[in-house]
Amino acid sequence: MVLEEFLNEWRSDSPVIRLHTSGSTGAPKEILVSKERMMLSARRTCDFLNLRPDDRALLCLPLDYIAGKMMAVRSVERHLRLSVVPPSAHPLSAVADNQWFDLCAMVPLQVAGSLDVPHEAHRLRQIRHLIIGGGAIDQSLEQRLHDLPNALWSSYGMTETLSHIALRRINGPHRSDWYTPFDGISLHTDGQQCLVIEAPGLCSGPLVTNDIAVLRNALVDGRSVTQFRIRGRRDNVVCSGGLKIQIEEVEDALRAHLQAPFLLSARPDPKLGEALVLLSEDSDLGSIRLACRRLLPKYHVPRLFIHVSHIPLTPTGKPARAEARRIAGQGS
Repeated sequence: MVLEEFLNEWRSDSPVIRLHTSGSTGAPKEILVSKERMMLSARRTCDFLNLRPDDRALLCLPLDYIAGKMMAVRSVERHLRLSVVPPSAHPLSAVADNQWFDLCAMVPLQVAGSLDVPHEAHRLRQIRHLIIGGGAIDQSLEQRLHDLPNALWSSYGMTETLSHIALRRINGPHRSDWYTPFDGISLHTDGQQCLVIEAPGLCSGPLVTNDIAVLRNALVDGRSVTQFRIRGRRDNVVCSGGLKIQIEEVEDALRAHLQAPFLLSARPDPKLGEALVLLSEDSDLGSIRLACRRLLPKYHVPRLFIHVSHIPLTPTGKPARAEARRIAGQGS
């Protein structure tokens, strides 16, 4: 989809827009959402970042998914001057050195690719507010971003919440490990410690996520808010030998030490119930096994290591966990 097609759909008489979920944990789903709710979501982001009419925005994400669509809607809602470049791993290669933007949203792959090219890194520094979403920001990438002069934000949200409902500053004196929700968003956890989102106007009722969260009360700009951190997804908890292992926490412990792309999954095991499996694009599985034994607690070391030509990803670049589990179950 190109911008003109989306804007034609947006300006049509229909009160709803068709969206597709990313499919990171299963098959993608089609849902219908009201344009009024999308405008409310856009308004909350623009208010949080203090965006004004005629500010400049850059769209470099696919318009087939919520992140790209919401960049267009934010531009409509706040009357931003929107520039569009084709989605790629190096979106700033198509931007002139003297161009600057007040708002842009990228996935971690695009941010890392831009940092690797000096003139693209220069352009990245000229984006006043850069929102990074669509996947976890690993520690090594976040470290590279610490000293940038602009405002960099990690986002939390999903298709069902019409993009993000909270942001976390990842650089500068206001950097934090905690996400701050927008005004009007209420949060709590259920009996399984999963985050529950109440967002009147965005969701018809409480949205119970699969994300295991830790909450805290904090004072932000003179107001009391409930901030949160995400430990990982409930469906990414592996029950192995009586232990509950959060896959994302193990991946975080390994990420700075394994050079090739990798992903953790699990397979049924007659003794343990489930066994951890590591998929890697590195063919030297022996070295990876040794690194895991050195870096991880004994019972967090994967039982099986599988070489794959490509780590399975969704069209939006997220880990395709369901496909990874299928591969793990077929490994020998």
